[in-house]
Order: sequence, then C-alpha cells, then structure tokens
Amino acid sequence: MRRLILAFILSCCASVSSRAEEALPVKTILEGRFTVSSPSGQGSVPLHISADWTRVRPEVTRAVVIVHGALRNAESVLRAARSARAAAGADEAQTLLIVPQFLTQPDVADHGLGSEMLRWKPSGWKDGDAAMAPAGLSSFDVLDALLARLADRALFPTLRHVVLAGHSAGAQAVQRYAVAGRGESLLTTVGISLRYVVANPSSYLWFGDMLPRPRSDCSAVGHWKYGIANPPPYVGPTEGLEARYIRRDVVYLLGDRDNDPNHPMLDRSCAAAAQGENRFNRGMQHLFYLENRHPNLVRHRIYAIPGIGHDAAGMFASVCGASALFGAPGCPGL
Repeated sequence: MRRLILAFILSCCASVSSRAEEALPVKTILEGRFTVSSPSGQGSVPLHISADWTRVRPEVTRAVVIVHGALRNAESVLRAARSARAAAGADEAQTLLIVPQFLTQPDVADHGLGSEMLRWKPSGWKDGDAAMAPAGLSSFDVLDALLARLADRALFPTLRHVVLAGHSAGAQAVQRYAVAGRGESLLTTVGISLRYVVANPSSYLWFGDMLPRPRSDCSAVGHWKYGIANPPPYVGPTEGLEARYIRRDVVYLLGDRDNDPNHPMLDRSCAAAAQGENRFNRGMQHLFYLENRHPNLVRHRIYAIPGIGHDAAGMFASVCGASALFGAPGCPGL
C-alpha cells in the first residue's frame, strides 16, 4: 500500500511539473514571420521555411508542415524534421519544410515581441481556440493560411503533395484540424494532395460515446477537445464533420514503447483516460472504434513504430515515418 501511495504522489508531482514547464517562456523564437488575416483581425506567428516562398519555386514538389509539441520548442521539431528528411533521402530543393510556432503570453513578454504577435493560452493553440491577442484568430486559421499559400499555383506550379504532421501536442492539433480544418479544399481544387500525420498524441477527438474506459462521472468526455460538443468558434456547425474526417488521408504513427501510463506529459484527465491507459493504447482504440463505426469507409492507416517511445525524431525518421512524411519507400500501404 505504501508503494502504491508513493507511486501516486510521484505521478501527481510529475504532472504538476510538466504543466509548470509548459507555462514557462520558450527559450528560442523562430526568426521568420507569417502574417494571417481574417474577419477576426490580423496577427503574426514565428515561422521557419526552408526556402524563400516570396518568389516562384518551380522545383518544389512536396511541402511538409510540422507542428511542435506542448513546450513550443519549434527548433527541436525542426531538427527532427531535417533528420527525417535525410533518412528518407528526400531532395532538399524539392522538399519544402515549414514549421510554425504558436506562442503564449509569457513567450511574447519574455522575448519582447511586438504587439502584432499572436499569443494563446498554454493549451489553447493545440485545441484550435482563438488567440488572446491581438485578434481572435484560431491556430487553425494559421494552418488554413499556410495551406492557402501553398495552393497558390503562381508560387508553386509543380507542387503535388502537402503533409501536415505533428508529434505529441502537435499531433493533437493536427488530429483536430483533420476533423475541422478548411484548408484541404484549397489544395485539392488545384490538384494537390494533403496528408495528416498524427504521431503519439495524448488524446483524440472522438465521435460518439462508446469509449474504451467509460466514465459516467466525467462531463468533459463528450466536449471539445475530447468530443464534438461545444467546439471553439472556428469549427462552426459540426454536422458532416465525421463523414468528411473518415475520408481524409490520415496516418497515425504510434511508438510501441510509448505505453507509460505515468508519462509526465501524458494527459491524465478523466476525459483522456476514458480513451485508454496510455498513448499507444489510445491510438489503437481510436482507429478500431472508427472502423467499427464505419465499416470499409475509413481512409486512415495506423503504424506501430517498433522500439520507439515518446520521441519525435525517432518516429519521423522511422521507415513508416519517412514514408508518411517524405514519400520514401519501405512502409506497406504508403
């Protein structure tokens, strides 16, 4: 009993520590800037892009947009993306790498950034919430604008494939965007495919209430970001979102060692716990549920990455990671 109590205390302390770390200002701000305008107003986010996209890029055939994790350490995910690109043998000139950075108020204040810089609550950007300032732009509005830029045939006349990927908290944002995002139609209209790569998220947006570990005492289960009820303003009417989501090209990458139920960055809220006991289990259960709900209609694929835990670099540089992101051969079905 004493061991169980100690384990519980350590688990709680780790959870508190991870939340405190998430609230700290990020160490590095990306140098580039990307300005987004919408009826809600205008604001900017830091951005890395591997080539100048203010002029025509006829050599670019693939663009990979990667969303960072909870700590907003965009430079870390950028290093992982570069390593994965090298592992895939992808041509650097033909493959555009894009990493946006979603900031919080402490980030903006600590680095003395201008008033035009968008900032969200610590978890708001991954949920698609509206920014706190300078305008109520959703992080999904930012992704829409990025995809709209890539859909511009005057700039990218030979672009054929776009991938939107994320690991951990970034994967949470990508999975919700795969449900609610509007940018895909801009690409497909001009003959560009869009794939969503969801790697090791803590939780998923579920349709319906047949959860693996149901909790009758958990009111958050059916509500956004865990369910479809009460979504942020960006989402709007939810009718038809599920039917559209299952038709989208979604690839789930799950590290088979990302199975620690006490991982310090794991969402252990009652709503997340209802989806499974760890990240690996939650991912498997999510797709299993969708396929049972829509037999022979789900366009999604799932790959267990052997020997990898909660590690973005390891996930993206794996055989199936390199296939999903950069079109490298070797992964069945990709």
